[in-house]
Amino acid sequence: MRRTLRKAVCIIAGPHVARYPVGQSNIGNVVSLSKEQVHHIATLARLHLEEEQFDDIVTKLSSIVDFVDQLRQAPTEDVVPMAHPLNQAQRLRPDTVTETDERDEFQKNAPAVSDGFYIVPKVIE
Repeated sequence: MRRTLRKAVCIIAGPHVARYPVGQSNIGNVVSLSKEQVHHIATLARLHLEEEQFDDIVTKLSSIVDFVDQLRQAPTEDVVPMAHPLNQAQRLRPDTVTETDERDEFQKNAPAVSDGFYIVPKVIE
């Protein structure tokens, strides 16, 4: 997961984020995207953006990359992966038989039966 996240951040932000290994502090080093990088990302995503939208998008994407960089600083070496954020067990009903086997009774109405299976006409030639 950490490797995948690092790749995603590197694709978005380029080499700026990749030079800070996990666990090292990046406080004070703000990662910001250039207009050219955002244009490249928009091209890869097949997005048509108007020229006046770029400043706002550059600001928003830079804040996302900064937030991901902050998340990378969290110590996760001793954290065990979880399937669910809550430590709860699934309540399951008891595995008991609630209906009787009436296959032979049902198959009495079938036109053709063999070894407990219904025989149907061939439909593919």
